[in-house]
Amino acid sequence: MFQAKPLTFQLESSHIAFAASYLQGIAFDYYTVLLQFDPNSPVLSNWQVFAQEFSEAYKIGWNYNTLQFALRCALPQHIKDVLHLAPKQSSYDGYKALITQIDQQYSKDRSKYSAP
Repeated sequence: MFQAKPLTFQLESSHIAFAASYLQGIAFDYYTVLLQFDPNSPVLSNWQVFAQEFSEAYKIGWNYNTLQFALRCALPQHIKDVLHLAPKQSSYDGYKALITQIDQQYSKDRSKYSAP
C-alpha cells in the first residue's frame, strides 16, 4: 500500500496514521491515549515500533501497555488516585500486586475510620 502511493506515504507517521484509522476497540483507545498523553512516543513516529506494538497486541490479545490501560480504566477512583503517585511497574504481575496492596490498605483505613 505504502509503495503504491509513495508521495502520500512519504513519512512513517503517515503510515502510522493510515494503519491507526483501522484500529478498533481497546487498540484504538490505546492509540488515542498515546496521542493525548505521550505524543513523543516512538510508537507514533516509527513504523516498525508501531507495527510491533500493535501486532503483539493482536497476536496474543493484549500486550502489557494495552492490558495496563484497560485495567486502569476499570479501577475504582480511590485506587487511581494513589496509582499516579506510585512507581511505574514494568510487569503485569507487579502492577496487579501494587493495585492489590493499594486496595487492601484502603480497606484497612476505611474500616479503621468507620468503626464505631
